Formats: sequence, structure tokens, C-alpha cells
Amino acid sequence: MTVNLTVCARTDIGKRARNEDAFVIADLTGDSLVTTSPITRFEIGEHGVLLAVSDGMGGHAAGEVASALVVESLCRSMASGVDRKDSDALLSRAVERANRDAWEASQVPGREGMGATVTALVLDGATAYIAEVGDSRAYVLRNGELLQVTRDQSYVQLLVDAGTLKPEEAGRAPFRNVILQAMGQKADVQVALGKLTLRQRDCFLVCSDGLTNKVTAQEIASTILWAPRLDVACDSLIALAKERGGEDNITAILGGVSGDLPPVVAGETISSTFQVLREFGASLPGI
Repeated sequence: MTVNLTVCARTDIGKRARNEDAFVIADLTGDSLVTTSPITRFEIGEHGVLLAVSDGMGGHAAGEVASALVVESLCRSMASGVDRKDSDALLSRAVERANRDAWEASQVPGREGMGATVTALVLDGATAYIAEVGDSRAYVLRNGELLQVTRDQSYVQLLVDAGTLKPEEAGRAPFRNVILQAMGQKADVQVALGKLTLRQRDCFLVCSDGLTNKVTAQEIASTILWAPRLDVACDSLIALAKERGGEDNITAILGGVSGDLPPVVAGETISSTFQVLREFGASLPGI
């Protein structure tokens, strides 16, 4: 089976003093990293491809340190993983290792309290595995349908799930930036994990909340669908977030797959090919 990936990324400082977002695109078979933004095309090898975005937090440049450390540790663990037949477990362990590395680094004076989110997607043959800690997101666009395949680990999402806050109110809630866990905040994290069976021409977006706080899912879908190339779509998404304020750093990775993959079956939804392997568990006080 031959599966090809076309991918590009953009990151922008926005109105922040520094860019605390970090991303990585890693060909785990060819041992190559893409850390700049041009479109890259390659065949997905037996060890897969890693796409990851990390959004740092913490003053005095500590957030920048945390996000860079998370993606570097994640990439190193995935590249050196022994059990290649179990990509979901390998990805989960890699995220846990990255959290431990960030936690240990946060014990250094001046870096107390630093942390980061991470959303990582591993393409392995005809399957994608998605891991998440925090509120950076991953989406899949297929046959005109866009589906968010991560679930924000945030206080706002918890209120929405409990029915005490309407989804349309979430974006305006004053506590919308409060997340329930982050990399490096504690010695252990709960890694949310999902599995997607790929279809011909699936497109992926992995991004920080600097994008999703400003651009709706419908706008994301239409921007990608109307763009002639992925790099144009990336530029347009970043520009739209900046036009609407751009108060936060903005990072987006866009990737599309082709090759020996089955076509979309009539009536088939993305949800029918997506499986939640492990959920993040949290509850409101008293529940």
C-alpha cells in the first residue's frame, strides 16, 4: 500500500511579544523533520508521519521553552519507539514521556508553572491516531464535511457537556481559556486518544487556539475547500485570525492524503470511521 502526504504549516506571533507555539512535521521512516512552512510531499513509510502542535504557557519565556521541549521530546520518542505495530500505545507513551520531560524542566528556578498543550496526529498506513492534552485541536475534512476529532479539555467544554452553557456561548465565556490539564503541570497526564480510518483525499488540520478562537469550523472548511493549494489555505486561515484581532499566537498544520486509500462510500460520515480509544475524564465539582 502506498499512501502519500502533502503537508505545510504556518505559525504567526500575532500581537504577542513572543511566539510560544511550536510545531513539528516528522517523517519517522526517513528520519527527516520539517520545521519551516513550504509545502512538503512524501510517501508515508512503515514508521509513519508525525504532525504535532504545542501551545506554551507561562511567563518569562517559559511557555516558549515548554512547547519546544514538548514537540522535541515527542518527536524523539516516536522516532526511537520499539513497538511499531502498536502506534496508538507508542503515541500515548510518547506524550506521557514529553509531559514528564516538561514537568522535570519546570522544576528549574524561573520556569515554575510553565506548561503547554499538545495535539499530535500520527499517520500510519491507512490509519491516523490522534492524541491530545489541553485545547489545541485536530480536524478532519472529508467530502465537504469537517469534524473536530479532539475535544477541548477546558472548563468551558466541561460546562457545555454538563448542559450549563450553550455551545454558542462558549466562545464568549470569560473563562474560555481555562484548561483542565496541560503538559508539564503535573507528573502525570491523561492522554485522550482517537483512531481514524483514512479515506482518499482526507485533509487534516492541527492547530492552536489562536486560530480556533477567531475562526469558526464552517469558515475553516470553506477556506480549505476554496483554496487552490494547502499553503494558500494556511495563509488565509492565519490572515483571518489576525484580521479579527490576532491577540494570541496562531499555528496551523494542514495535510492531505492520497494514494492507495478507499474512496468515500455514499452516505458514510467521518464519525463512522472514527473511534475514541481513550477519553479525558473530568467532572464539575459536586458531580
